[in-house]
Amino acid sequence: MKFLERDFTGYGKNPPNPNWPKKSRLAVNFVINVEEGSEYSPLLGDLKSESGLSEVPGGRHKQNQRDLAIESIYEYGSRVGFWRITKLLDYYKLPNTFFVCALTLLQNKEICEHIKNSSNDICCHGYRWEEHYRLNKNTEKKQIKKAYDLILKLTNKKAKGWYCRYAPSENTRKLLIQNGNFLYDSDSYNDDLPHWVEAGEKKHLVIPYSLDTNDVHFKLPSGFSGATQFYEYVCDSINYLYKEGLHQPKMLNIGLHPRLIGRPGRVVAIEKIIKHIRSLKKIWVCKREDIANHWYTNFYE
Repeated sequence: MKFLERDFTGYGKNPPNPNWPKKSRLAVNFVINVEEGSEYSPLLGDLKSESGLSEVPGGRHKQNQRDLAIESIYEYGSRVGFWRITKLLDYYKLPNTFFVCALTLLQNKEICEHIKNSSNDICCHGYRWEEHYRLNKNTEKKQIKKAYDLILKLTNKKAKGWYCRYAPSENTRKLLIQNGNFLYDSDSYNDDLPHWVEAGEKKHLVIPYSLDTNDVHFKLPSGFSGATQFYEYVCDSINYLYKEGLHQPKMLNIGLHPRLIGRPGRVVAIEKIIKHIRSLKKIWVCKREDIANHWYTNFYE
């Protein structure tokens, strides 16, 4: 399919067998969103304070007025939550992917060093945690380059993927391809498997992300009220895909935000999910870059 054409068919009733390594029936990718310090703030020249994905509803402050409560909630993510999550995944020797906003690395040098020295991969999450669909084409092009270059400079790692805050613009994918540094983007929620879109003479890889098996639901009106609900929903998803994977293997994203899931009453869900995954023998817990490389090796025509 071409860039902006809608595809209601996809793989249809006969999706390809991805042939995951070790004949795994499911690929699981833990995603840690590293955003704290890049959100909207008058300190960064914005006319408003951040109002999204916080313990309390935002938007109550005047223009150009700092919301000190939300600022401190975001600080919790980088001061405490990030380390709680990474220590847990490291303890169980499980890989993950960092969705990194470049400016965040300037705000917390210790996190920057951890990501730099980690064996885990980076998916670029923008220069700021901002909505790219609000940017004009020239500004967006500059922001994409600025984000990629800064991450490379600070970590000596190439961000192989891209993911916008919530949704891309109609120009994003084309700009990513023109940039030439990205193996894939995850600006889609439309499948349980990677897929290709036409990009001129080449094909561009899309590795869909998920907003259901994602801790954002702790902050949505109809979302999870506690760790048990998150654990049960994610494990139900794993169980169904694992059963389905006997004949049609798929992939599953688990999206994590340090300021949300990093709280002690919620992080217990991650450990329960990890233990459940370990009880199932044929699950490939991998980095996003691993999925991209696998797809290029086995499905690029």
